[in-house]
Amino acid sequence: MTPVLVFDIETVPDIEGLRNLHGLGDLEAHDIAEFAFSKRRAKAGTDFLPLHLHQVVAISCALREGDTFRVWSLGRSDESEASLIKRFYDGVDRYTPQLVSWNGGGFDLPVLNYRALVNGISASRFWEWGDEDRSFGYNNYVSRYHKRHIDLMDLLSMYQPRATAPLDSIAQLCGFPGKIGLEGSAVWGEWSTGGVDKVRAYCEADVANTYLVWLRFQLLRGVFDHSRYDTEIQLVRNTLGRSSDPHWLEFLELWNRAMQRTRTDG
Repeated sequence: MTPVLVFDIETVPDIEGLRNLHGLGDLEAHDIAEFAFSKRRAKAGTDFLPLHLHQVVAISCALREGDTFRVWSLGRSDESEASLIKRFYDGVDRYTPQLVSWNGGGFDLPVLNYRALVNGISASRFWEWGDEDRSFGYNNYVSRYHKRHIDLMDLLSMYQPRATAPLDSIAQLCGFPGKIGLEGSAVWGEWSTGGVDKVRAYCEADVANTYLVWLRFQLLRGVFDHSRYDTEIQLVRNTLGRSSDPHWLEFLELWNRAMQRTRTDG
């Protein structure tokens, strides 16, 4: 069975990049971020910066391989952006996995690609188009309608931007926990005040939700029957249940509540 790797990233403004691009000298990081947000609001009506101006501060993964399932964040909490991104692409080199994301085609992968370029990182397997492995000419990670990377949001919306839905809502509608701890807009504030572990926990919960939606999608497609689906769901619950980390305790509690509501509604 091809390993399945679900991934998600968290980002903050690229302070040093913004400093260099706009000649901001010795301004403090907070002031540079506010400058960038204000400039973006004036131009686009939003604080959300262009993708090349995001710095990656967390990459979380859920890996289903062989008989195992695990969820973790790459590297140490104090590791550099370059090291985190290299770890991600090294994992693609090692496993050639089925990549799965929620909006990964619209956000996560473009950010990772820009930041890999900026940091001088090699990602040969990800960028294989068939020159070394002919099978990649017909199915690779970078062509939109190929299947080595499946962006569930993009696919389920039939590639229609006006039909997209947020992960949190879809996960909860399916009876899964949904997001915990933070909102995406709070990552910069949390990270800038030393809350990187909270950011990583938030990111890990997102990949767990995405993986659960992926399992439901496999049921939808008929790849799994209900017995196989239930077995895969139980593997996730058992794996997370062995952890004493507070975010997984919260995740499982929310999941139990969601299951109870489903039984009540049924």
